[in-house]
Amino acid sequence: MSAPGRRPGDLPLDVLHLDMDCFFAAVEVLRDPSLAGHPVLVGGTGPRGVVASASYEARVHGIRSAMPMSRARALCPSAIVLPGRFDAYREASARLQVILRSVTPLVEPVSLDEAYLDVSGAHRLSGTSPDIAWRLRRTVRAELGLDCAVGVGRTKLVAKLASKAAKPRIEHGAVVAGAGVVVVAAEEEREFLHAHPVRALPGVGPRTADRLGRFGVSSVGDLAAVSRDSLVRLLGSSSGRALHDLASGRDERCVVAERPARSIGHEETFPTDIRDPVELARRAREAAARVATRCRSAGVLARTVTVKARFSDFTTVTRSHTLAAHADTAAAFGDVVCDLLASLPSGGGLRLVGVHVSGLLAAAELPARQLELFADGSGQAPGSDGHAHRDRRDDVEAATEAIRRRYGETAIGPLARASRGTSSGPAGPVGPA
Repeated sequence: MSAPGRRPGDLPLDVLHLDMDCFFAAVEVLRDPSLAGHPVLVGGTGPRGVVASASYEARVHGIRSAMPMSRARALCPSAIVLPGRFDAYREASARLQVILRSVTPLVEPVSLDEAYLDVSGAHRLSGTSPDIAWRLRRTVRAELGLDCAVGVGRTKLVAKLASKAAKPRIEHGAVVAGAGVVVVAAEEEREFLHAHPVRALPGVGPRTADRLGRFGVSSVGDLAAVSRDSLVRLLGSSSGRALHDLASGRDERCVVAERPARSIGHEETFPTDIRDPVELARRAREAAARVATRCRSAGVLARTVTVKARFSDFTTVTRSHTLAAHADTAAAFGDVVCDLLASLPSGGGLRLVGVHVSGLLAAAELPARQLELFADGSGQAPGSDGHAHRDRRDDVEAATEAIRRRYGETAIGPLARASRGTSSGPAGPVGPA
């Protein structure tokens, strides 16, 4: 997007930020048109669930994403609450990416429902940046049946803030249609930026905002008026310099077309605290199986396995273990996860367990391994490199994934699930989940 040393004023208006409207809820309405016009919530349906997406009809009642579902139900008892169907959301997101890449190869997905685009090379075929933004919005509506907002600016920060300004908003208990596309020209950028609250800047959370507020800094304009040295003394060198640059309109972040995942994970918050180690091991293995499925779908293997555990008093701890070799199987992850869970302090119930893997390597990059002279029937020496019986595990997990895709996530699982309530011993290895 920008070359080192170029001044902000030199940057062209080539960055777009596209953000889908109420994405999960909108996909559900598209699937079931009878939901249109009703307050729709997508998220956890249990007592500890949170709102992942809310339609604008629900937002009229003060509901927002990340709000506890119990609070959302209290605000709007008539809300229609649906559990997430992430396969459907990923499918819609994949179709969205095809549309975006038909305009430019420089697309940086941020999540399933938003992305940055660098359209500097698309003007000859597609027109100006505002032309491209309006065309994208029309195409998304025509091909996906969904709405989006697009912001256009010279930097990622301005483009993102512009897309937010383009969205529908709630005023006096009613939904007001948004502009759909907002373009921030160079001469308007300073006024546009400075009018935002300081929380609009990336890296400014509640604690930083409170600290700045104690010094009378509540808007981006206020922040821009503070000297760099003062911000460094207040917030530290890295944060102080970065926020001073952003508030002054300097954003050197480029649109990165390929951003490999650094980790893959799955977390579950339980309806009630779990103390039974057998039940905890079963849930942990199921989480490990989901992570393994995602690794295989992404064509990557992982080296480090991390368990995250949150106790009933909200104390959160993590434990990690590095495997002898990269892996992508539920059995390999699950065995480590159970060992890590067993190493945690005992006594308190757990309200959340998460499994994350990192140290990712593309499967195609894994070096070929020489077969051992005394290998077993699978062609591999048991225990020689952490890949023993890999071929058989591959077959079992591939079959497991096929069954889940066809019949649902709960169609097949660990043996511990089937024997729950009949076993009093510790949860041992039960094979691929």
